[in-house]
Order: sequence, then C-alpha cells, then structure tokens
Amino acid sequence: MRVAALQVVSSTDLDHNLARAEALLDEAARRGAAMAVLPEYFCIMEQQGASKTRFAEAPGKGPVQQMLSAAAARHRMWVVGGSLPLQCPEPDRVYNSTMAFGPDGRLVARYDKMHLFAFERGGERYAEADTIAPGGAPAAFDAQGLRIGMSICYDLRFPELYRALSTPRPCDAFLVPAAFTYTTGSKHWEVLLRARAIENLAYVVASAQGGHHANGRRTWGHSMIIDPWGEVLALLAEGEGVITADIETERIASWRASLPALEHRRIA
Repeated sequence: MRVAALQVVSSTDLDHNLARAEALLDEAARRGAAMAVLPEYFCIMEQQGASKTRFAEAPGKGPVQQMLSAAAARHRMWVVGGSLPLQCPEPDRVYNSTMAFGPDGRLVARYDKMHLFAFERGGERYAEADTIAPGGAPAAFDAQGLRIGMSICYDLRFPELYRALSTPRPCDAFLVPAAFTYTTGSKHWEVLLRARAIENLAYVVASAQGGHHANGRRTWGHSMIIDPWGEVLALLAEGEGVITADIETERIASWRASLPALEHRRIA
C-alpha cells in the first residue's frame, strides 16, 4: 500500500484550511496513494486557550467530516482526518478525534485522543485538558489486509498505547497525526517516532503541522514515514506538502523473522 503523510500550516480560518487539505488530498491521489493521513488540527488552529466548542461537530455531521468522506469516495482512497473537534457530553470541552474513511466514503474507525498534552516553560504554556476531554479506548482498523493503529500527537510518548494496539495481533503500521511544538519537537519528535517503529517492528506514518501559524504558535513539522527497522523513508521538514512511501508486508515479515522481539515479550 502506498501511503501519504500530508503536512499543513493551519490557520484560524476553517474554510481556508479545508480547501488546502482537499488540495493536498488531490495531490496524494495523483501520486498513487491508497491512504492519505492529515495532521492533528488540520481543520482549525484556534487561538491559544480558546474554546473549541464553536467548531465542534456531531458525529456523522458537519463540513469537516463531509469533506473527508467526499474526498475518500472521489479518489477511492483511505482518508484519515488527523484530528477534528467532536462534541462530547461536557459542554465546555470537546473530543480531539481522528476519523478514518474508507474508499467508499464510509467511516471505518474513530479514535478520541487519550493523552492530553501539558507543558509549561517560561512564557510557553499548553493545557489541552482545559478544552479537550480524553478518549477512553485505543482504536485500530483493517485496510487492504493491513492492521492500522491510530494515535494522535502526545500519545507518542506512551509506548503502552502502541502495545495495546498490537493486541491480539501486531499492527503493520501506526498513524501519528500531530501538531508538535517547535520546542519539544526539535528534541523528541524523530527519536520517539523511530522508537515506536523499532520496538513494534512496524511502519509509522507521522503527518505534522509544520510552520508559523496565525495564532502565534510555531509547530515543528518534519512529517515522516518510517519503516519497521527505524529507517526514515520520506521526510518533509517544514511548510505545506505531501510525502509518500510504500508499506511492504514482505519487509515487515522479514524483519520480524530476523528479530522476533515481539515473540520474546514477557510482560503484556
């Protein structure tokens, strides 16, 4: 399967962001991608600390989900919307959710981000729990014979999530749509991505926000596709664009046969 990681620099304008995402999905399709993955917050990058409820959609309704579904059906491609705000039972918070649509345009999987980012150093502060409610369960789906595990951004720091996703059988690839800050991404992004690939002997498709945003944020970018041996197959450092690589089941099987670490686990 050829996969594409899409990198954007989202603004505070929903319509503009959706138009740019749709253009990048078109580009991914032209490059022969069977699956395209958008970044976290691809549809809206609000002002820091602002309420996300203004843009929250009900499951199955709204312009963001409609665009994703239509693009998947138009291109006969798996489309994964990195994250979008979905309504939750708490009136002042939302779920930060990634949604996967199949080539027929139907929703095949939804994952609500479980681990909520918090960081404070100097004048830089993030507290996702102020506006986001945590999800309650991991999620994976099958696509063209591959098992695909879902995660979002800060989840990357919790390897137990990826182990849980590989039960009862290992995932062939993990998706990591993200909006890593420049501060943390410059030090931790690549090493964490490669670690998740290496320890699970699986591909990692990481689609990122990458640049200076209208709300004042700067994100690290460096979207990557990594193979089961930890090799970076494709990379886009900064700015908007598309990268592609092929998920090869033979390569997964070969490395797992050579290094059967998954069979050597002693702690579940």
